[in-house]
Amino acid sequence: MTAARLADVLGVTPRSVRNYVAALNTRVPGGDAVESGPAGYRAGTAAGAALRARSGAETTPRARLHRLVRALLSAPAGIDVYTTAEDLHVSEATLEADLGRVRSLLEGTGLALDRERETVRLGGPEEAQRRLLSRLAHDEIEAAEFPVDPFRSALEGSVVSAEAVAPFKADLVAELGALGYYVNELAISDVLLHIAIAADRVAAGRAIDRAADDVDEHGAVAEVIGRLSRQRLGVELGAGDRAHLARLVLTRVVAPGSADPAAAARAGLDPEVEAAVRVEVEQAAADYQVDLVDEAFILRLALHVQNLRRRVQEETRTRNPLTRSLKSAYPMIFEVAVSVVSGLHERLGLRIDDDEIAYVAMHIGGRLERSRRADSLLTATIVCPGYYELHEVLRSQVDRSLGPAIEVTGVVTQIDPDWAGIDTDLVLSTIDPPTGSDRVVRVQPFLTDADVERVQQAAARVRRARRLTRLRDELGRYLSADAFLCPIPDEGAEALIRRLGALLEARGIIGADYVENTILRERLSSTAFSDALAVPHALQMTAQRTAIAIGVADGSVGWGAGRVQVVALAAFSEKDRAAFQTIFEQLVEVFGEGESVQRIVRRGTTFTAFLDELVAVIDG
Repeated sequence: MTAARLADVLGVTPRSVRNYVAALNTRVPGGDAVESGPAGYRAGTAAGAALRARSGAETTPRARLHRLVRALLSAPAGIDVYTTAEDLHVSEATLEADLGRVRSLLEGTGLALDRERETVRLGGPEEAQRRLLSRLAHDEIEAAEFPVDPFRSALEGSVVSAEAVAPFKADLVAELGALGYYVNELAISDVLLHIAIAADRVAAGRAIDRAADDVDEHGAVAEVIGRLSRQRLGVELGAGDRAHLARLVLTRVVAPGSADPAAAARAGLDPEVEAAVRVEVEQAAADYQVDLVDEAFILRLALHVQNLRRRVQEETRTRNPLTRSLKSAYPMIFEVAVSVVSGLHERLGLRIDDDEIAYVAMHIGGRLERSRRADSLLTATIVCPGYYELHEVLRSQVDRSLGPAIEVTGVVTQIDPDWAGIDTDLVLSTIDPPTGSDRVVRVQPFLTDADVERVQQAAARVRRARRLTRLRDELGRYLSADAFLCPIPDEGAEALIRRLGALLEARGIIGADYVENTILRERLSSTAFSDALAVPHALQMTAQRTAIAIGVADGSVGWGAGRVQVVALAAFSEKDRAAFQTIFEQLVEVFGEGESVQRIVRRGTTFTAFLDELVAVIDG
């Protein structure tokens, strides 16, 4: 990445980037943490070592706050203010300020600080204290500059070994499978983290006590967890802990476990949940014109939503490691998921966050992939002058190697075919055409791996050209000079939405309600779908006509937790539903390409220049 691109992402100047690089290279022998070349900077062989060698990390306010909370969690009798300040190497005034931050952290957790003179104690139920430990571990993972082991973070100083977690997981997944349960591998780390924390707390004498009649009915899962905790973690869990952990496990698995999985799944499904999911799926299918209405899909999604509802009741959450990549690679699918989850939030009181939305997006993406329309295939003609059955052999090889992507609709065996009369998307030819063409791919009579790769590359170019041609046509209709602003101030997402919305309001395209609905949509989940572009919009398509207001930053502006360079406030009307997907996905695609973004942003400081550069990038 170039210094200019890095500067935009970080919200600093290129000179600061050069200083950062120099500082990083001083951390390691040889100074090869970051290398520079004609294309810009890239991570060197010692980049990981430079990150691990960062100085002062354990004395940052965040690290000190976490150490203080962990000390409170591990000391039922409380901590001494003066001794703790000395242990943390800070003044008593600093520790008092940190305790104030702890009180803010505890809001809404069911926990509170009790103080008697110099002794401070953390009060509240054991379940809430464990949730706080889990939250600390996740916060540390998200704040880390490089991947960290959540179990080492959560079990630091614990009697439970982090090395015991992997064999525990293998045994747990195998035994749950034997019981007929399907385990969500993306969520299992959260389950293991709760189990490891529970084992450590029980070993420290902090078990969950429950009456016998309050023990969860899922005895088989509870028995497995108890036995594996004893064998692998060396901790004997009581009935209350086994029941608590069994419920956590069952909020993250799907368990048909019978000869008729659909009937067994529906038997344990709350009718209210299934009805709510059905209504929202049907509404999303109509709003976004996608094929979602399918009984098997609705059942799978309803089971997931029911588990989500249980997680809300247990006050636990599940992280999704694919959230960021799903959001940037499949913005339309993510948007449909936002719509569905928003409706379920209103109907069922479900929690909304990007991780939960991403899980729903995975269900939706799976359904749309299965129902992908046949017209997404490219058509192809094979040109292979006849010699015995040579053309038949070539066609069978093409079908076998490229069948999922290309449909052969014709075979020409003449030595002098009518090239102009061939109207398929691609032409796979064993002879050279009289004139060059991007859609003609020269192949060998016996298809080679190199031929397959060239055809796939040509198919990708044709698909991209199709998509971007549609985008260019749409943008010409929906962009205008009086809804263009450069540079936009760095004043935050909501203020920029209001500023760009005012441009469309002044033209009578939208009203103030559309702007407010756009802000509400932004609060559900950030519309920054890449490091360069945000596409704020309302879930309701209530604009008088479809239009887009463009804002270009001088560098970058803050947008939620990140920064972007271009903001495209999109106002969609009911009659232009079909345009939504084209504009939404293809804009994100164009602004996901770093070099293209820099070209557009650097040169597109006026509306005419912006449109010219955007069209030039689209045309390649």
